[in-house]
Amino acid sequence: MDFDFTTLETATYVFIGTLAFAALLVAFIAAAAIATIVLIGVMGMAWYAIKAVLGGLVHGIIFAWDRLVHHAGQVDIPAEFQPQLSTGTGSYPRVALRDS
Repeated sequence: MDFDFTTLETATYVFIGTLAFAALLVAFIAAAAIATIVLIGVMGMAWYAIKAVLGGLVHGIIFAWDRLVHHAGQVDIPAEFQPQLSTGTGSYPRVALRDS
């Protein structure tokens, strides 16, 4: 059984061409959707990795600062510091009150 394409009408060619074009559009949209899903997944993983690294960095800085402050509180200073007297108005040193 031989199939002869010359016996088909123009409307049949248009219908087959429309189906082929629709199949191409569906393939393109499906590929774009899959690429979007993959990119969202990759960026989500990257965001969680960056968040974990920055969170660990901030936690480490806070921990180191806490240890430093705790250690500084334990240090015994052998001599007392003499207070330095400065000329001022009491609450705000080195401020000249001109209207008083």
